[in-house]
Amino acid sequence: MKKERLTETLTVDNAERLDKFLHRHIGGSRNQIEQLIKKGLVQVNEKVVKKAGYKVVPGEKVEYTIPEEPSYEAESVDFDVPIIYEDEEILVLNKPSGLVVHPAPSVKTPTLVDWLKAKGVNLSTISGEERHGIVHRLDKETSGAMVVAKNNASHEKLSDQLQNRSMGRYYVALIDYPLKESGVVEAPIGRNPANRLKMGVVKGGRAAKTRFEKLLVSEKNRYELIGAKLYTGRTHQIRVHLASLNRHIVGDSLYGFKSRNDKIKRILLHAYILYLDHPKTGKTMQFVAPIPYDMRERLESCFEKEQLDEILDPCNFLRRFGDHCDRLFFEDHDTGGAEGSG
Repeated sequence: MKKERLTETLTVDNAERLDKFLHRHIGGSRNQIEQLIKKGLVQVNEKVVKKAGYKVVPGEKVEYTIPEEPSYEAESVDFDVPIIYEDEEILVLNKPSGLVVHPAPSVKTPTLVDWLKAKGVNLSTISGEERHGIVHRLDKETSGAMVVAKNNASHEKLSDQLQNRSMGRYYVALIDYPLKESGVVEAPIGRNPANRLKMGVVKGGRAAKTRFEKLLVSEKNRYELIGAKLYTGRTHQIRVHLASLNRHIVGDSLYGFKSRNDKIKRILLHAYILYLDHPKTGKTMQFVAPIPYDMRERLESCFEKEQLDEILDPCNFLRRFGDHCDRLFFEDHDTGGAEGSG
């Protein structure tokens, strides 16, 4: 049975919208505040209010609760997640492919959130128990760099960076046919009207912009390794924009990849480098998430190892986008995070 935990009672000091009042007092992104309200977890003078635009006035009492979802016992979380960096404010991870980020009714196995809780990591609470500390997500089959907030103040600052795009990720992907050229795709994305499981380039969709860089082409033009940088954060954005070019990520059967007499167990898409401004110090940081073994093995079957090593050198990779190394951090299995050269 789901429980609810009362977190705080607030007294209204200025007349304003309920969502703005909560944002000002407890932080978090606008979407996170809206979800608390829509779920009936906010009361004004002991009455549930589900409208974000509800006007509160001085003297009223506002209560909010954070839902506590059922979670797996620590002993049932029998996997580990590589840590790239950790301090008192943030935790940066290299999420494995196949791991769901946060619980949902359809998810029957332990999630990244369950792993974080089982490890006893201090996490932000503004998103609710089921999204404990999660600032941004990756699809189940996509691997790579993710940042987790360890307190509400850091969560709010990182959410702001996500909105203004001062935080983001560079991806690498193996696609089924080379791009004609490097460049930018700018096309609106919305729900595919013919298949609700998919997104698509649709009229009236939300603005979306992706930059693609050609990196390596395999023999006989069979595959290509590409880099991608997102300027917006739409669901399945890289996959949708590639599909609009009639290109598909190897392993992505949802958007049209056709297997060539072999079985691909995952989408060969990896969030390689994450960049952000530290929520407390303000310093720019870049985190490198090593490409996992299963994807690396596939890449080495298509390209020479020396070529891969050169093109995937983080500084060389960033230069392809006209960017530079600032403060690179690499995964360190002994210490949980080590600074590399910049």
